[in-house]
Amino acid sequence: MNTLKLSLKPNEKIYVNGAVIRVDRKVTLELLNDVQFLLEGHVLQAEDASTPLRQLYFIVQVMLMNPQGAADARDMFRRSLPLLLANFADEQIRNSLKHVDRLVSEGRVYEALKAIRSLYPLERIALDAEREEGDETGRKMAMGAS
Repeated sequence: MNTLKLSLKPNEKIYVNGAVIRVDRKVTLELLNDVQFLLEGHVLQAEDASTPLRQLYFIVQVMLMNPQGAADARDMFRRSLPLLLANFADEQIRNSLKHVDRLVSEGRVYEALKAIRSLYPLERIALDAEREEGDETGRKMAMGAS
């Protein structure tokens, strides 16, 4: 049996198997069996899902936080993942996304979220490079148009 201890601050929330739990004082929770949970600090709000990987994170997060909507979120995940794989050239991102797919398939949603979060810095670099490339193409087109 895996035991996991979590310390929560007053008014902090934790999402456990779809239930939202808020504590009124500092507490330590001991999870004595396998459970799907998400700490409040790792919850992504819809308006913050502003990049492709953050959107994927939000979809996977729904699987964990809303068990009733998990099937729809899983379908959306299955439609989104091939598009991401096709649009990211970075092999580390692509390999990690394949790993995320395996984790989700195995029901290891928390680990999938953690893996997606770890890709945010690489995504930023890839998106910045794409923007710079687009800016350079725009400058060349403008110079050629003169």
